Amino acid sequence: MVKKKQTHRPRLEDIIPDEDRRKEVIKRLYSGDKLIGKDGIFTDLLQAMVNASLEGEMDNHLEEEKLNGSSNRRNGHIPKQVRSSGGSLEIQTPRDRNGEFSPRIIGKWDRELNTGLNDTIISLYARGQSVEDIRYQIREIYGVEISAGVISAVTDRVMEELVSWQQRPLCACYPIVYLDAIHFKVRSDGIFEPRAVYTCYGMDPDGKRDVLGLYVKESEGARQWGLILEDLKKRGVEDIFIVSVDGLKGFKEVINEVFPHATVQRCIVHMIRSSTRFVADKKRREVCADLKKIYGAENRINAEMAMDAFESKWKKTYPEISRKWRSEWDDLMNFMDFKADLRRIMYTTNPVEAVHRIMRKTTKTKNAWTNEKALIKQIYLTLMHNEKSWKRTAFKWSHIQRDLIDTFGQRYLKHIE
Repeated sequence: MVKKKQTHRPRLEDIIPDEDRRKEVIKRLYSGDKLIGKDGIFTDLLQAMVNASLEGEMDNHLEEEKLNGSSNRRNGHIPKQVRSSGGSLEIQTPRDRNGEFSPRIIGKWDRELNTGLNDTIISLYARGQSVEDIRYQIREIYGVEISAGVISAVTDRVMEELVSWQQRPLCACYPIVYLDAIHFKVRSDGIFEPRAVYTCYGMDPDGKRDVLGLYVKESEGARQWGLILEDLKKRGVEDIFIVSVDGLKGFKEVINEVFPHATVQRCIVHMIRSSTRFVADKKRREVCADLKKIYGAENRINAEMAMDAFESKWKKTYPEISRKWRSEWDDLMNFMDFKADLRRIMYTTNPVEAVHRIMRKTTKTKNAWTNEKALIKQIYLTLMHNEKSWKRTAFKWSHIQRDLIDTFGQRYLKHIE
């Protein structure tokens, strides 16, 4: 029987060879001193380890210089304070006479030890924390004082990634795209001004959902949507089968200008909300039940009959509802031309509204942003942090795919073959 090889378990003597320092650490542990943050046990040890590593790098540098025939030698130290997730560290960087030593563990101009503090800042920012909240939490948890400028600089590093994401090439075909805007406020010269974030949320030929783009504009309008759709086209989108939208005036016209073969579906849920806004509470359930008979009908003919019945019953009490539905009847009933699984995913813009709820959840405590850049940066980080919630394959995709093949034929098949 072969005996298992005994592995050497590290002891405190191996980790802290200096006996006096070891005794001090043990004493502080027993006394219940804090581990990290200002004057924390781990911060103290980390500082000693970094300084010892810097000395080791200098020894190695001088040894290489000696082998190359140089008489280079030490020339004192340069003190500096650096940030780390363990707290602020007092670093003594060794110098050499020739001024050629460049430490790797923490560079000459670096003010932060790479221990994940930047990732912590970005994570907190993505969760909707304000700059001041982040400063407070970093100070309380790690004992590190960070300025608002440093936090902005750290989060600004994602801007290059954001721009690249905004300009990335897209699929040639998106069977279904949802278009909607969400509204925020930014400060401009001390005045709060509204901003609309336009969201394009689509489903590719393989059923994978993705945010195709985020665009910040002063307000929402059909003309702006037209420019956004042109941008999608420039990035490679050649065909969209179905576009689900709300009731913005002129929406259908600009969509068909850019994608003339797209079917525009007016969101049923938006229509119900807007048309029942002034219905009395005691009548709302009954009115909604009768409206459900319209959009829940088997086909257009049955829907028309249900509409006639609704009109006969409610035209005296709520004539504006039937007028509103009649005026947008064709766009509301477009989903009736498709099979059940396709109807389910196209009759409402709820999927993109779910994306907006993710944004709202992390930004609801914030009244306004300092500028558009800060707004789009936080929204982007929020979405990337919650990617699993919205970047997934559509439910029952195999059923939907069969409907797409039956309905669109080669127009769809050429993108999956």
